[in-house]
Amino acid sequence: MRAGPARPLRAADMKKDVRILLVGEPRVGKTSLIMSLVSEEFPEEVPPRAEEITIPADVTPERVPTHIVDYSEAEQSDEQLHQEISQANVICIVYAVNNKHSIDKVTSRWIPLINERTDKDSRLPLILVGNKSDLVEYSSMETILPIMNQYTEIETCVEMKPACIKALTRIFKISDQDNDGTLNDAELNFFQRICFNTPLAPQALEDVKNVVRKHISDGVADSGLTLKGFLFLHTLFIQRGRHETTWTVLRRFGYDDDLDLTPEYLFPLLKIPPDCTTELNHHAYLFLQSTFDKHDLDRDCALSPDELKDLFKVFPYIPWGPDVNNTVCTNERGWITYQGFLSQWTLTTYLDVQRCLEYLGYLGYSILTEQESQASAITVTRDKKIDLQKKQTQRNVFRCNVIGMKNSGKSGVLQALLGRNLMRQKKIRDDHKSYYAINTVYVYGQEKYLLLHDISESEFLTEAEIICDVVCLVYDVSNSKSFEYCARIFKQHFMDSRIPCLIIAAKSDLHEVKQDYSISPADFCRKHKMPPPQAFTCNTADAPSKDIFVKLTTMAMYPHARLRCMCTCNRCTFCICQNFLNSDLLQSVKNKIFTAVLNRLRARVAEWGAMLLADDESSITHQVHAVSCVEDSIFMESSHGPLFLEARHVTQADLKSSTFWLRASFGATVFAVLGFAMYKALLKQR
Repeated sequence: MRAGPARPLRAADMKKDVRILLVGEPRVGKTSLIMSLVSEEFPEEVPPRAEEITIPADVTPERVPTHIVDYSEAEQSDEQLHQEISQANVICIVYAVNNKHSIDKVTSRWIPLINERTDKDSRLPLILVGNKSDLVEYSSMETILPIMNQYTEIETCVEMKPACIKALTRIFKISDQDNDGTLNDAELNFFQRICFNTPLAPQALEDVKNVVRKHISDGVADSGLTLKGFLFLHTLFIQRGRHETTWTVLRRFGYDDDLDLTPEYLFPLLKIPPDCTTELNHHAYLFLQSTFDKHDLDRDCALSPDELKDLFKVFPYIPWGPDVNNTVCTNERGWITYQGFLSQWTLTTYLDVQRCLEYLGYLGYSILTEQESQASAITVTRDKKIDLQKKQTQRNVFRCNVIGMKNSGKSGVLQALLGRNLMRQKKIRDDHKSYYAINTVYVYGQEKYLLLHDISESEFLTEAEIICDVVCLVYDVSNSKSFEYCARIFKQHFMDSRIPCLIIAAKSDLHEVKQDYSISPADFCRKHKMPPPQAFTCNTADAPSKDIFVKLTTMAMYPHARLRCMCTCNRCTFCICQNFLNSDLLQSVKNKIFTAVLNRLRARVAEWGAMLLADDESSITHQVHAVSCVEDSIFMESSHGPLFLEARHVTQADLKSSTFWLRASFGATVFAVLGFAMYKALLKQR
């Protein structure tokens, strides 16, 4: 808006009255400016010359009466012009931004003419006013700045710069929450409230739109304010001297005096302790969902290149490259789907949270959600060591480093997570390949994000390449030298760590050859108490199987558990028990069992009577102990098979004792209840 700071008026210029003269070439808009100042709108019919206007002292900031005088070459003589110049305290030279001739006349005619009529020691302060800037998409400041540097009497230049127009355009697009190209009454009221802390009355809204309608034919459409109308209002504010109104809006949306977004706005403070990760919270996902819906104009649950370009118009640059399309899920046309859109934001948050904060700032997250900053969109997870101690995690994003020799099939594993078979993978250009892939995986009914990172082959891994939640070691079954690299990396970095590892036998559709290693991959896994190698291929007619990704995510979620079953079939004993143990049904069944046991014991004690009281007290103790043993053994997995009831030392005396049969009946009851619950869980899974 202002190009360079204005110099303050000298003491000699501070008179009882201030007289401002507007000069310039015909039809540059001098009279329109004066009349808009009086009526707060541009007139439909502009006279050749405006009458002199006097602004009372109590209205002006300096408390000095101000006279504004218009000059018309058609109605006034050169002598009258010279007289007006001699009487003026300040002269505004008006030019039209879209008229180069009017700009040239500033130096060829007006400044020399004014200087001729004033003393060299007391030059009049000059102000250059660039009018009609709303009619062009460029600025004249590159031409005006040399003029300002040449003539010291020029105090300042008033013009809406392209940077201001660009900033206001971004503000308009953020405020246009339904992306229909107009600001409806609700959106205008929201804009008014967040900028000025007060809504507009319905009549006031209509008055604003009427002002725009009178001067711009396409400033209002479908009862909403268009971008042209929005820019026109701010042009009006600037030309009427109400710069602070526009600056209030700009500052609310994060801009500084140079019309750049401030670092405080883009990068709010966010403390991340060591061994903690960053994730988007529920409110952030809701915001991103609304952002996706706003730009998915054809409602096909995917963003076309044009829709994605429209979304990024509020960014100073395009943040996503072509590799993103091979990092997240896309539709058959290669367009990023809704799930892929959320996945990419999840990836950015996990890998580079500062960049995520920056991107959310461009989208206006803190403004639209009315939060202090976009840091409120981030959840910082607790220290991973605490998760290991408590044997449970609250995290939703898990990182898996994929390690193996070049051409071992790592890229195929990454693309298989996105549901792409070998045929689709062959269509990926080399310069569009990605070293990351992220997608959702369901583990025991819980949605989690699995992030795969392809680690380049090297003799030793860096510390950053070791940090992850689970390791996927990939070897090619058709390459006899492929497994040796996996075994060596495992021994160097992961054999003594607490990071779970899974070995993938990739390209299993090809002929398997014997690996050049001292023991077979299966024996290697048994030796190091790892799950057996998992056969995998992406050379399928449909999307490759996602079983290995469920297994990897499960291992990342439960790194403390030695998982003997890796089928994730939801039908075997392990899967059924895991589903059951992770359900809310367990606590309910346990509570009912203990309640039933205690009630049964109380009833039996009452029946036996006082004469067996002493004997029964001892029996009760044994019965409660038996119930505890049954409960402990039921949820214990045998190293030789499925769940079992632990065989206690049963003596001949126990067999004759009534308490033995009571314990046996209780155990059978518990086993029957749990068996029925597992059967129901199995049916539900099917």
